[in-house]
Amino acid sequence: MPTDDNLLKRLLATFKVEAREHIDAIATGLIDLERAGSDTEKSTLLDVIFRAAHSLKGAARTVNTRDIESVCQALENVFAALRRKEIQLSPESFDLLHQVVAMLVTLLQFVDSGPNDARRPSVAELLRSLQNATSRHAPAAAASNGISTVETPVSTMDAPASATAKRHGAGTIRVATAKLDAVVLQAEELLSAKLASAQQAQRLRQLRLESSAWRKQWMKLRPDLRAARHAIDGGSAVDPAWQRIVEFIDFSDGSIAALDNGLTELIKAADHEQRAVGAMVDNLLDEMKKVVMQPFTALFEVLPRTVREVAREQGKIVELAMHGEGVEIDRRILEEMKDPLIHLLRNCVDHGIELPEVRGRAAKSRQGTITIAVTMRDGSNVELLLSDDGAGVDAAAVREFAVRQDLISAQAAAALSDEQAVALIFQSGVSTSPIITDISGRGLGLAIVKEKVEKLNGSIAVETRSGKGTTFRIVLPLTLTRFRGVLVRTARRLMVVPTNSVERVLRVARTSIKTVENRETIVCDGTVTALARLADVLELPPPGDADAEASHHPLLVLSHANQRIAFLVDEVMSEQEVLVKPLGKQLVRVRNIAGATVLGSGQVVPILNVPDLIESAVAATAAVARSAPVGTKSVEKKSVLVAEDSITSRSLIKSILETAGYRVETAVDGMDGLARLRAGKFDLLVSDVEMPRMDGFGLTTQVRADKKLQQIPVILVTALNSREDRERGVDAGANAYIVKSSFDQSSLLEVVRRLV
Repeated sequence: MPTDDNLLKRLLATFKVEAREHIDAIATGLIDLERAGSDTEKSTLLDVIFRAAHSLKGAARTVNTRDIESVCQALENVFAALRRKEIQLSPESFDLLHQVVAMLVTLLQFVDSGPNDARRPSVAELLRSLQNATSRHAPAAAASNGISTVETPVSTMDAPASATAKRHGAGTIRVATAKLDAVVLQAEELLSAKLASAQQAQRLRQLRLESSAWRKQWMKLRPDLRAARHAIDGGSAVDPAWQRIVEFIDFSDGSIAALDNGLTELIKAADHEQRAVGAMVDNLLDEMKKVVMQPFTALFEVLPRTVREVAREQGKIVELAMHGEGVEIDRRILEEMKDPLIHLLRNCVDHGIELPEVRGRAAKSRQGTITIAVTMRDGSNVELLLSDDGAGVDAAAVREFAVRQDLISAQAAAALSDEQAVALIFQSGVSTSPIITDISGRGLGLAIVKEKVEKLNGSIAVETRSGKGTTFRIVLPLTLTRFRGVLVRTARRLMVVPTNSVERVLRVARTSIKTVENRETIVCDGTVTALARLADVLELPPPGDADAEASHHPLLVLSHANQRIAFLVDEVMSEQEVLVKPLGKQLVRVRNIAGATVLGSGQVVPILNVPDLIESAVAATAAVARSAPVGTKSVEKKSVLVAEDSITSRSLIKSILETAGYRVETAVDGMDGLARLRAGKFDLLVSDVEMPRMDGFGLTTQVRADKKLQQIPVILVTALNSREDRERGVDAGANAYIVKSSFDQSSLLEVVRRLV
């Protein structure tokens, strides 16, 4: 074991990267092993997993991480017994092995903290479980209740930006991604030099045009100059001042010719430099892009385990099919998309895929299928489709929930098409889950997914068919910091609009702009399209010399998430490649602005956030009627009954709710709770499940059966976390089900606020 602190730090940094690779290999191997058919395939996979566990054990011993070493030793024993066919794998065995992987991931987070860190989890119980697994003979494994992966990607490292990147292959080295990102950013900064070079060449050509115009005017004066010179040479009386002017003009003739020739040479040199610099910058950026590009394999490898865990927890049979994992994209985008994609997958399993018996009654396969497919959309974007063959999204339920939560008026909801109604699931607070659990029901996840995708200059849309399934369509840029943009001018200000959001660029006659129900519109491609003035949407003061009576107006038709709006601008100037500059920590989120860029002239101009812009335009033009919530719910007036037999738990929940401003009464069990509900007036019931005389399920059933009480929301807070218990809670009529093991104050208050 090394004693030098600096050496140990370097070894630990290397160990964390290597350990993550081995853990990923074990996790991926377990997924493959669970779906393997032939004994030969199983034997090969066991060898791969065994080697990964053995290598991880040796690396852990080197840096003295005893708990990881012990777990790997026990894991080796299990795989050795499997190779000798002393034990057989079962679904329960796979559950245990995946728990081991999860524990290794957790332990890896504490390798820097030392053995005395109180937060470090104990591995004693897990080691006993692994030892028991090697000592008993389990029956041959049947088909797993979890996930069978159709296409499993090759294991690659999925390291965070602060870790160390590795490219596999001959003649490669490890490079810290922080250093790599710094080099990439510096290379991308050269784009400004390329734009500046083009700007200088353009300026010289403009000067040449001005010089040519000057020379043309000069040539018109030649006859008069010639006559004046003849008069002077013939001895005619001429004013001395005029004579000096003629001599200066005569002298200037040669200077003008020299200036013209000099500009011609400068333009040739500038064009040559522009081409040379442009080619070098383009080649460098292309090569650096290859360095930061990473296949979707790195993202896909963590998904099968996620789907398997959620599927087994809910008693569902799910097959995950993945295609296009070889498509490459900026590694920074992959890192940002990991959490959104995992959330979408959990949603597909939880909301989309039905239970096997439900699918059977609908004449569908008992096994549900989730498909992820990545394809190149064009030279600068990729499309990621995530679809399931589940129940689909109920548009009517979404409308009803949105109206109930005051997110939209009943009149506006009725006017929405099913497609527009389903799109409401991306709004914060919208959920169709019948019960709030630790997985779903809060209505926050898809709003966060949408925000993250749009932060990456991407877009997300949803398509669904009742009983057939749901598809999420995500479009992402290939790179994070560079894209093509349209430079426009409005209210004397320059701005950039991302090209991938620009559907059309038009010039329309002023007479073509019509007013429909006090909203300006134009007809574009035979469709009436809402029109907004960009300066008005951005709340910019109009210039004093604005010509409102111009016969024609330039405009851009922008589209995003099935919305289409035309924006009127003063001038559409050009399209060019731009480098995105963040606004800084002080301006993380500025409405309508995605960032900034530096033009070749050195001028800093904002980059517009198209999703924000369309949302602002919709609000400004009233293209979609909306109603805002009236007033604020007063938590001081809300009364909560807490039914809990444990004095400690009862006091804790009462204290949390009273601190948040609720009026709280308590009951010692279900019978006491029912009596208090009937005697008083309460806005919410929070109940434990396991109580004497009447448990929480019975109390909830009694509440739903009583006409005076049946509208009271019910939250069950319990230690029971099985799927069957959750289903009992749903059947009884509970609105939320919170497991005490994952209980925290903010989670409880969030659910309470949503229900009352």
